[in-house]
Amino acid sequence: MFRRRSHDERSSTSTAVLDEDQIRDPQAPKGRPTPKRSDAQTARRKAMVVPTDRKAAARQARDVRRTDMAKQREALQNGDDRYLPARDKGPVRKFTRDYVDSRFRVAEFFLPVAVFILVLSIVRIGSLQTISLLLWLIVIVMIVGDSFVTGFRLRGELRRRFPDGNTKGAVAYGLMRTLQMRRLRLPRPQVGRGAKP
Repeated sequence: MFRRRSHDERSSTSTAVLDEDQIRDPQAPKGRPTPKRSDAQTARRKAMVVPTDRKAAARQARDVRRTDMAKQREALQNGDDRYLPARDKGPVRKFTRDYVDSRFRVAEFFLPVAVFILVLSIVRIGSLQTISLLLWLIVIVMIVGDSFVTGFRLRGELRRRFPDGNTKGAVAYGLMRTLQMRRLRLPRPQVGRGAKP
């Protein structure tokens, strides 16, 4: 078991290894000695295809960015989860979007109402300025109340549907989505009003 090999045994094993190396695929991890680090790094550098011209490299990088942006823009329009930005990816975020889009939310009408109230406050008729201040207060209270109820219900639904999933930041994501008008939301709403998400 621990005896020395004879010269004939050594030569027969070395020829067997050489024959085996010729048969093996060169990409196979076994069957050849591990290359030195410097040799491996040199081979890796030679394998990379990098344009030698700076302008060509910049053009290539710009083309890659444009195709990525085009895919992302298209995904924001049709809701394709593969190319969405990282903040919109995943089943938790999709459910949050569908939950917010399935109902009317007070906060989505904030911009048109704010413009209306601003016009009322500019008009120099005495009682209209008082009414505009009262409307500001009513709108803010309604938005805060609706956001509180939406956040509370959304948190409960997320716990029920995704008990083991990472739901961190999903409620804030949903509340920020309520502040946008429905037709301006990206990714575009995939459910109609009144539908169950």
